[in-house]
Amino acid sequence: MKSALLILTVLLVMPLTGNAQSIKTLNKPLMEGLDEVTPYHEGLAGVRIGSQWGFIDQDGNLVIDFRNDLVWKQDAGPGDSGVDAIPYPRFRNGRCMFEAKGDDDIPVYGFIDRTGKTVIAPEYLNLTEFKDGYAVGVFVKKTFRGKNKFQLNIFDYSFMEGVLNPAGEMVWPIGERQNILMQKRRYEMPGLKARITGNGLLLVESHPGKWELRKMKLQPETSDL
Repeated sequence: MKSALLILTVLLVMPLTGNAQSIKTLNKPLMEGLDEVTPYHEGLAGVRIGSQWGFIDQDGNLVIDFRNDLVWKQDAGPGDSGVDAIPYPRFRNGRCMFEAKGDDDIPVYGFIDRTGKTVIAPEYLNLTEFKDGYAVGVFVKKTFRGKNKFQLNIFDYSFMEGVLNPAGEMVWPIGERQNILMQKRRYEMPGLKARITGNGLLLVESHPGKWELRKMKLQPETSDL
């Protein structure tokens, strides 16, 4: 209330001819042309211009510049999971998800830290955000097998769904994944078969509509995140 009265007093004693300019100066925007500003998560809020996102701190300073690779789905719903469940870029456990192009332009996902630096390489075909220090993802590994008769490189792919920590380490394997075709015209993003329910418990879909409850035996985390 005192601050409001002080501002009002200052405006009243200003010359009338200078009021308009003074008010404009007082209200000079930090940023203009924004299409969206998200709630704060871990001290940072996402700001969007078109399809590009950046992050501001609690003083309104742009601390991560605008970029077009951050993951978001505007119509994300409560029944969605993994990549499709992220309504806007945000930080969880100091990590925010981004998308890159892998082989044959198939999208792969990783994480940046609060400085915008890549800290978990984009090697996952689907991922959850971090929650309580862990995320679930489908990791893809590419192995050179040799050359065919046309001297073209031949590669094998293997896939593992697992639990990872904010350092990017897979701390718990959930199971191998099969029948993922790595040609863009036939590719479908694999759904996640597991989710973390808390207290080291995993809910894993063993068959369509059937679930198993598993207990992870994880080493205590030493990260500062």
